[in-house]
This record gives sequence, C-alpha cells and structure tokens, in this order.
Amino acid sequence: MGIDGKMGWRMIRIEKEEGKIIVNIDYSFNIVSIVMSIIEWAVIAFLAYRVYKRLSAKPKVWKVILVFFVGLFSFTINMEWFHTLVKIPILPLGVWILYGVLNRKEDRWDNYRRFAWIGFLANFIFLAGTLITIPIHSLIYPENELSTYISETKEASINIIHPSGEGRTLDQKELKKQLSEGEQVEFDSEIWYQEMYMESDNSKNKNERFPYQVIDTTPKWGSGQNPDIYMESDGKGILVSTPKTQYYFRLSQSVLEGLY
Repeated sequence: MGIDGKMGWRMIRIEKEEGKIIVNIDYSFNIVSIVMSIIEWAVIAFLAYRVYKRLSAKPKVWKVILVFFVGLFSFTINMEWFHTLVKIPILPLGVWILYGVLNRKEDRWDNYRRFAWIGFLANFIFLAGTLITIPIHSLIYPENELSTYISETKEASINIIHPSGEGRTLDQKELKKQLSEGEQVEFDSEIWYQEMYMESDNSKNKNERFPYQVIDTTPKWGSGQNPDIYMESDGKGILVSTPKTQYYFRLSQSVLEGLY
C-alpha cells in the first residue's frame, strides 16, 4: 500500500554469503494512517456497540457484522487531493439492498436498519480520517524535504543505468550530511527530454541526465514512502520518483566520488 494505505512490502532480497542463504525483507508503513485507522474503527465499533446494547431483541453478532459490511457499499465520487485518492459517498447502495431484502419479513428490517446505516456512516468516518491524515502526514513527513525519502545512507550505493555514469561511486557520508540541505526545485520533464536529444550526437547516443539509480537507502521511519531515487550526472541533482509524483532536489556539493 502507498501513502494512503497502511503497510506495504518494499523488497524481498535473497543473498548467498559463505554458503548461507540470507533473506532480507524490507517494508514500509504509514504510521499516521495506521493510527488513524485504529481510531476510525474504534469509533465505528463504539457506535455499533451502543446501538446493539440498546436493543431489546438482540440479533446474532455475525449477522450484525454482515449487515454492517453490506451497508458500506455506496456510490462514491472519487477525487484526488494532495496526491491522495479521496472517496466521497453519495448514495447508500448497501442500505437500499438490505432494505429490499430484509423488508420482506416483518420486523427484520427494524432489527438491522441501524447497523446498515452505521455501515454507510462509516464511509464518512473514513473520509474524515483521510482528510485529517493528509495534513498531519505532511506536517510530520514534509514532501519538500529530501530527508523524508532518504534518512539513512549507511548501505546506500548507486547502480549505473547509463554508460555516461561509468567510473563513479557514491559518497555515503557526504550524502548523509547534505540530506537536510537538499532544496526542492521545480522542473519541466518535457524540457529535460528535449535537451537530452538536442545535446546528443544522435538518438543512439543520448545524453542521459540521470545515469545513476540510488539503492539501499532508508526513508524516514513510518513515512510509508517507497520511492525510486535517481542521481544526476554531476552528483548534485536527485530525482525522487513515487507512484504518484516526482520531486527534484539540488545539493550544494556533489555526492559522487571521482574516477576509480
């Protein structure tokens, strides 16, 4: 899952060292979303419990749970807000379905209608949780700070993804030192694309702007980030690519060491 999800596996890497097989499992999770989800479900459970406790004829719990989840179904309008999918419930489709099924038998709809509406209401609770999570997450994990995407560089290295990047290595200490100094800069990918071809001899000899991929870095704990990170040929530009958008940062000093 991404920033609007709860937890997601980042990478499963199998290494063989001295006859032993070592499995490294790296994962990312969004601590803000996890905490908010716990709060959301706690509120829903509290509402359902209060309603259930007041009923004189108490239905079976598993039937209440089933009615609740059917009540969740709704017609929604989806929109993107700050790179996060927001679902706005409009029509209570699940409630209508339950009414059509349960109203055939006397008193059955009356016994379950409250739980059906709690199911529909839960959509608004989830919506409120999402709207609250977005600014809190941005406050704790600013999108315009490089340290959000790279917090640890001890194991960091670079993969050469274009011939123009041969003969360079990553200076881990220098990168670590400049994480808090990286400045986000606006960019136009279309202009970059045009420059790449204009400055090249021909289409087969492209002057790649980002010939390196930075690997084995660690994002800030609990951010839920799992970006692909690319480095400019001068070692001062870093492109952070997430599933939803890209960020470009400039450093004051190159973090690439000289030729081998």
